[in-house]
Amino acid sequence: MISGLTILAIGFFLGMRHATDPDHVIAVSTIISREPSLGRAGWIGALWGLGHTLTILLVGAAIILFNVAIPVRVGLTMEFAVGLMLILLGILNLTGLTRWLSEKFSPAHPKVTGEHVHVHEHGTRLHYHWHSHQPAAEHHGEALAAPGWLRGPFAKLGIFHSLRPLLIGIVHGLAGSAAVALLVLTTIHDPRWGVFYLLIFGVGTIAGMMLITVALALPFSYAGTRFAWVNRGLVTASGVLSLCFGLFVSYQIGFVDGLFTSHPIWTPR
Repeated sequence: MISGLTILAIGFFLGMRHATDPDHVIAVSTIISREPSLGRAGWIGALWGLGHTLTILLVGAAIILFNVAIPVRVGLTMEFAVGLMLILLGILNLTGLTRWLSEKFSPAHPKVTGEHVHVHEHGTRLHYHWHSHQPAAEHHGEALAAPGWLRGPFAKLGIFHSLRPLLIGIVHGLAGSAAVALLVLTTIHDPRWGVFYLLIFGVGTIAGMMLITVALALPFSYAGTRFAWVNRGLVTASGVLSLCFGLFVSYQIGFVDGLFTSHPIWTPR
């Protein structure tokens, strides 16, 4: 039991370290480059980690429990998808499409359609209170769209800001699931403990990515509107870095590892 708990503790910290892989950090840097809120950046990191954990669990459990073998070209294709995704994120940042999509799909702030002054008399004094009112239909629609238990950080992110890091995490999880599962097979011989290790590894990845996204969001949050030119420079730099690294990864997998050749070579990593 002690040995098992030790392995799980190691899995948690390995998951945190896994979050610091260059392709992971570069991908999330393009996501939070226009995010001024540290809290929202942390939740974006959590959603990335959640997507990553889902695929690690599904693919990794299939390998551990059913001895599923991933063909070489399929494995290379999963890793090639990461390169394409980094290229896409870089282009979206550099062209301003990320900002346009963010503004289009960000949750709109409720509009105030009327303000009224209410006067209350208390003895010899008059007290004035301002009250803002929304139309009943809008208020009712808002309540239907966001019930009480959803009015939290995830609801405030909106559909676009929630799905984007989740899908990116899923792609990254596909690329790394085989390597993690093979590591588990060589160290843990009980399949149930192996799957549990994957879960703990995923929790560590979520925690690590939350810390990374908050740290990356600090300069963007500090620059904000006070140093707009610095903020623009950081956004451009993250886009260029993502584009260049994506091109490098795509070339490495496509031609060096041989995805587009007749003799592909794949070493899960």
